[in-house]
Amino acid sequence: MGCERLKAMEQLIMMNPLDFPILSTTIFLPLLGALLILLMKNEKAMKVTGFITGLITFAVSLFLYFNFRTDTYNFQFGEHMQWIPTFNINYTLGIDGITIFLILLTTLLAPICILCSWTSIKERFKEFLFCILVMETAMIGVFCSLDLILFYIFWEAMLIPMYLLIAVWGGPRKDYASIKFFIYTLFGSVFLLVAIIALYLNNGTFSVLSASYKDYSMTFQTWVFLAFAIAFAIKVPMFPFHTWLPAAHTEAPTAGSVFLASVLLKMGTYGFLRFCLPIAPKASIYFAPLMITLSVIGIIYGGFVCLSQTDMKKLIAYSSVAHMGFVTLGIFSFTLFGLEGAMLQMLNHGITTGALFLCVGIIYERTHSREIYDNAGLGKIMPIYIGFFGFFSLSAFAFPGTNNFVGEIYVLIGTFLQHKLAGFLAVVGAVLAAAYMLRLLKQIIWGRVDKRVIADMNVREIIYLLPLALFVLWMGIFPRPFVAVIEKSLSFLMTQMRTYN
Repeated sequence: MGCERLKAMEQLIMMNPLDFPILSTTIFLPLLGALLILLMKNEKAMKVTGFITGLITFAVSLFLYFNFRTDTYNFQFGEHMQWIPTFNINYTLGIDGITIFLILLTTLLAPICILCSWTSIKERFKEFLFCILVMETAMIGVFCSLDLILFYIFWEAMLIPMYLLIAVWGGPRKDYASIKFFIYTLFGSVFLLVAIIALYLNNGTFSVLSASYKDYSMTFQTWVFLAFAIAFAIKVPMFPFHTWLPAAHTEAPTAGSVFLASVLLKMGTYGFLRFCLPIAPKASIYFAPLMITLSVIGIIYGGFVCLSQTDMKKLIAYSSVAHMGFVTLGIFSFTLFGLEGAMLQMLNHGITTGALFLCVGIIYERTHSREIYDNAGLGKIMPIYIGFFGFFSLSAFAFPGTNNFVGEIYVLIGTFLQHKLAGFLAVVGAVLAAAYMLRLLKQIIWGRVDKRVIADMNVREIIYLLPLALFVLWMGIFPRPFVAVIEKSLSFLMTQMRTYN
């Protein structure tokens, strides 16, 4: 991209037709709610305040979506002001087609996480809500930041509340899981910081756009790509960096598992799209065979490990390794189909896996067990629950008519266009997904049941699962509105990569 075009793009970041800091509002509304809750003493008032804060933030993000222009690849609703002029650090925000749905996903899940914790969190509810809302602020901030230091601050700010959710409200092995999560992600953060400093020393600015689409040397691109890739691969997590995930998922409370799977993992794949591909396109292409190999290994390895699991939550956690493998496979196929499929799968995994973790949380509240055989035969006594659980399970193995089917088809077409063997092996992974999810469904619905009396889902539980079910159906039957929003930004990314390769 020439200087004139880069300048034009920088100017368009500043375009904000609303004449109102809508992105800052979206980011800091949850933090404001968290601070309000700190002043409260009544637990019911805390719950209502937290839930309403989540709903208002979601409403503001919907406003962003309905005012989002799909005819441009440029960043919209831009905000910019000097922050630390000595080091050219600025408070710069903006969103494009890659980020708008990730923000919506975050704001949709926050009130759902509060609702699902309504009765399951028995102690320190104030601190719990504070962590959820602070984490929401940090996650939205990551997706809106167009300054590398601002991005890094939000990235790190997210680490502490997630660590606390696992360490304070987690299961029996919470200490092991929280420390492992913290060490892995902190290790990745060191590499992220190294890459950011290297870019600053080269460019004299922390602007994400100024750092993108420049003709860096291959040596520089290689080191920057590797530093970024290690940080993001841990967050995804890609094989072999995945070992922190099952422990963290299994020990975290339901809300923590939902945020972890649905949003936090997406920050890794978002990082590949926002930083690795635009800043180091030559290195991205050079390392693509390695990234595709690791993605395929993750898909097949995750599938086989899921087949041997007896803990429902651990099964869903390992399935995330396989599903996120599809996302990275789509990204490094370097085809428009692959990139669009990767973006769709990021959303699909966030909705479906989040919903499955909610389903496990519902049954755990009743039986205090996540073992498949302890919860066998629920189809006879919990028909509403089985309806939701079965539907989300079908979505998880990409049954036609559900959201994951569309995303996987896009990824597979994109992969087959460039890497036929990888595409074939990915199909094997899809078959494994059907096998382990059908095995789980068979036991939960038709397994041998004792004479337990377990209440079916209540209204509150139906209310927070219903929107996710509707999204599964909408994206599965009519995905065009989603593709239309992401298409321009991903086409632009592909075009610029070809220019600078």
